[in-house]
Amino acid sequence: MAYQLPDKLKSLTPYDPVTESYRVAVNANESFLDLPDALREEVLAAIREVPFNRYPDPACRKLRELAAAYFGVKPENLAAGNGSDELIGLIVNSFLQPGDTLAVAMPDFSMYAFYAQLAGIGVVDVTKASGREGDAALPVAADDVIRAVKEAGAKMFIFSNPCNPTSLLLDKAGVQRIIRELPDVLVVADEAYMEFADDASVLAEAVESDHVIVLKTCSKAFGCAGIRLGFAAAGEWLAGLINTVRSPYNVNSLTQAAGCVLFSHPEWLAEAKRRIVASREALYAGLSELAARVPGVEIPYPPQTNFVFFRVPDAGAVYRALLAEGIAVRHMGEFLRVSAGSVEENRAVIAALEAILAG
Repeated sequence: MAYQLPDKLKSLTPYDPVTESYRVAVNANESFLDLPDALREEVLAAIREVPFNRYPDPACRKLRELAAAYFGVKPENLAAGNGSDELIGLIVNSFLQPGDTLAVAMPDFSMYAFYAQLAGIGVVDVTKASGREGDAALPVAADDVIRAVKEAGAKMFIFSNPCNPTSLLLDKAGVQRIIRELPDVLVVADEAYMEFADDASVLAEAVESDHVIVLKTCSKAFGCAGIRLGFAAAGEWLAGLINTVRSPYNVNSLTQAAGCVLFSHPEWLAEAKRRIVASREALYAGLSELAARVPGVEIPYPPQTNFVFFRVPDAGAVYRALLAEGIAVRHMGEFLRVSAGSVEENRAVIAALEAILAG
């Protein structure tokens, strides 16, 4: 009898990013800013000192010290990962078991449900309980989350804040209420885009709690998607458990070296955030002007991320037309998601959209 795949793999849908090269790539929420030359030289110098024949520091000691100083926590509150993606999979697989339920608030980052499905864990969408299923333009409310999580008996609630893809922000008071009223649920706040938002971070709550994890990444505001580096921040007991269950050499020596340089320059990180937010605001202004002129174009809310999420008529056709012009954006149902780019990239996107929609 031939080998049979387990059922969980038969219906698994892989993450499917655009991999082709386009003249304007604003589909992946990357930073349009690369490291400045001076920092790049520091990174290269640090890499030259790496002993390639030796395993990486399994505890990422120097990296965690520098990152902890930047985030305002203790090194003992951090676990480093090969991007926050690895940490999401690790947390879902380690802190839940087959038969448990994970709560999500769709639309949200698709990998939350992906990792749950792979681990044989059930997934409940709290937005269904609110009666707004399928309407990505509406925000999730703390009351809906609390009620749905309790009714489903979910052991974990994971969500991006601000949300990817909608760019909506669940205010700090709402997140604090979820944490307070779900003491027996592991609350995982993915703050990949928090650097671009009004301050709603619950990092301070996480490091003082035994049931809250905050995820941070270097791929968005810090412009280092290429090195694959993220962090889970939590109370010392919970962070210690994450460090126990992760692979011992999950962050390679080259990434550790580059990360140490990155967190040694908080002035660059602040400047990068400022420039990305300025680009986001310029993109939002341009798309808002377009929406005022073109029927059917709608931006539901001002963005709180490094991208703009908006509705267009026949979004699939518009997406394909943009690709034909060498412009890659993200197509999500009746919406498009466009990352903030350089001045030239923002202008190219808006001009192409206007031409396509006018036609």
